[in-house]
Amino acid sequence: MPPAVAYYRVSTTKQGQSGLGLEAQRHAVTVFARSRGLDVIREVIEIETGTAKRDRPQLRAALETARGAGAVLMIAKLDRLARNVAFISSLMEARTPFVACDMPDATELTVHIMAALAEHEARLIGTRTRDALAAAKARGVKLGSPVPMSEACRAAGRASTARKAQAAYSSVNGYVRLMRQTGMSLREIASRLNAEGHRSRTGKTWNHAQVARVLKYCTT
Repeated sequence: MPPAVAYYRVSTTKQGQSGLGLEAQRHAVTVFARSRGLDVIREVIEIETGTAKRDRPQLRAALETARGAGAVLMIAKLDRLARNVAFISSLMEARTPFVACDMPDATELTVHIMAALAEHEARLIGTRTRDALAAAKARGVKLGSPVPMSEACRAAGRASTARKAQAAYSSVNGYVRLMRQTGMSLREIASRLNAEGHRSRTGKTWNHAQVARVLKYCTT
């Protein structure tokens, strides 16, 4: 069976944890792979926010695996790959074969058109949102929460943040503290983690701010 690498993308950490949107993508890929006799040798999940970001480490990992195995990159829907024409173009120029399960027989021209439409749709949504907020503000509507947040709510938020950080960074907490005890700076620790292949809880590379969060929120 010809090999394939499945790439899934969800737009928020919450969606990634709950499986919202992910299971639908996995189902579409599974059904399509069976219909075409493809063997999915790896599944890669990208969790991100925003439609304009191009730094997708998990997508790079999926492409490297696909190239190394001579496999095709599979996605459930074209807009899960990118709502950006330039991004689609650069991916096609890399000569890594990919197929969108919602339009498997699409030509390169069709893919460009669909990507352009998706990019345009994303831009329109942003414009409509900004216009609606501006119109509401002009009518005298006060944006944001009308009730000041109580200290109890703030404390609960801080506690929730700490719990999430402890769960996300438990695997590197001890290592980070050990490096800090040797006198390494936050940036030096981040560079060491990246060099050794560690990734943050969102699958991205480390920076000094993330290292600081580990030291702040995680217990020894």
